[in-house]
Amino acid sequence: MATEAQDPAQRQALAAFLLRMGDDSLVLGQRLTEWCGHAPALEVDLSLANIGLDLIGQATLFLNLAGRIEGEGRDGDSLAFRRDVLAFRNCLMVEQPNGDFAQTIARQFLFSTFQLAHLEALTESAHPGIAEIAAKAVKEVRYHADLAADWVIRLGDGTEESRRRMIEGLDWFWRFVDELFDMDGLETMLFELGVASDRAALRPAFDATVTRIVSEATLPLPVYPRGVRGGRAGHHSEHLGHLLAVMQYLPRTYPDARW
Repeated sequence: MATEAQDPAQRQALAAFLLRMGDDSLVLGQRLTEWCGHAPALEVDLSLANIGLDLIGQATLFLNLAGRIEGEGRDGDSLAFRRDVLAFRNCLMVEQPNGDFAQTIARQFLFSTFQLAHLEALTESAHPGIAEIAAKAVKEVRYHADLAADWVIRLGDGTEESRRRMIEGLDWFWRFVDELFDMDGLETMLFELGVASDRAALRPAFDATVTRIVSEATLPLPVYPRGVRGGRAGHHSEHLGHLLAVMQYLPRTYPDARW
């Protein structure tokens, strides 16, 4: 589906979808930068930094495309640094605080496992821009998912302390999983046009992967509480505002600055 052939409602829906994709990657990438210089080992410090850079690179591509499609003169930088918290459309999972290393790994494992399946599906998108971005990003996210799964196993099947922390980290994030697979009217319309994928259809494979890795880590199988939602509608936790205050400080303080 070429962007030039879309009616205004389709263009608006497509731009909103791209904001969701870009915001997920942007916010999680920013979260991971908080580990720079603080990770438990130099190798891990570099790994988390590289994942963060990959995610911010993905966000740049998605947000730049969103800006071009919406046609309001905004580029990826404007969308990242000039929007207020209520205008962000990321899922709630990615904005949660890092906590300890195990909690960060739990979040990365769950999100990357989902993101990998989602991007693989989007490589078949009828929109060539989305398909191209997904094809590039899926190679990066496969590494993210493998690295996080490996750490879940190492921590879960490690010492009593690491096992306890891994359980607590996963327990913090189970409630945010359901939102990843929600299909609202916007994405249902884009799915019917062949542009978006059916998130709900990705859930069985996600559950199978999570169950396999958690079992290999000798951890308790997931018990999903009632899902917490709201991020796609701009209803965020207090954590996102604090994150954006740091991330947007320089552009908002020095709006005419050029690097």
